[in-house]
Amino acid sequence: MSLSIAGKTAVVTGAANGIGLAIARHFVDNGANVMFADMDEAALESECAEAQDDAGQVRYFVGDLRERLTVANLLSATVDAFDRVDILVNASRQMMPTDPLNPEDTSVSTLLEQNLMTTLRLSQSFAKRMIKQSAKDDDDRPAGAIVNLSSIAARRTRSDLLAYSVSCAALDQATRSLAVALAPNRIRVNAVAFGSVMSASLQGAIKGNSEMRADIIGHTPLARIASPTEVAEAVQFLASDGAGFITGQILTIDGGRTLIDGVDSSAH
Repeated sequence: MSLSIAGKTAVVTGAANGIGLAIARHFVDNGANVMFADMDEAALESECAEAQDDAGQVRYFVGDLRERLTVANLLSATVDAFDRVDILVNASRQMMPTDPLNPEDTSVSTLLEQNLMTTLRLSQSFAKRMIKQSAKDDDDRPAGAIVNLSSIAARRTRSDLLAYSVSCAALDQATRSLAVALAPNRIRVNAVAFGSVMSASLQGAIKGNSEMRADIIGHTPLARIASPTEVAEAVQFLASDGAGFITGQILTIDGGRTLIDGVDSSAH
């Protein structure tokens, strides 16, 4: 089973920081050509300058991917730089609290736009390019792979996470539906749903807060917090030919947390 992505072209959104950055770096380290996409130009410029010395080729794209024109521009920039696109990783995601009893709360529409609709439009646009590329192939090689980032929040019930949970649940279903729709075109669509990951934001939240850290670990059977690299490795697996017969699946990386988690546990 080959997990290699060397020589393939990948687009990673949300690549300026956090888990998206970890995925983009990991792909570069494993020989892929990677387009880092995000809104934070300064961070992208810095990270891509550092990544240029690694195995793969690196470019970056700055823009608000909630805009349809920006999605089209990202695709054009990727094809101009690398001639093709083989992998799309939708790692740009947003989380915010919800007041479920406030009719003026706009968090549901905001997160559905960011976490679901933006991912859906990117997937549709890049899938069309993958289909066009595959039409030129003389064999039945895979046409492409799409990997979405979701969360175990899709299966949990917390009123203050209503918007985030709903957007993740919708994303999981969109992943399955796109997988069926794109299967005849040899494009696989999967998602990684994770629990607590030691991102910069979580690291900042638990710094000096031993109670929060203990709460997270206490609700995780493996008794630790995942590293961003562990998420990146799972994404690489789903994007590689080694997962060639896997589509429409939500791979859970949570240290066993959803096996025992109660609704009153930490949100992190």
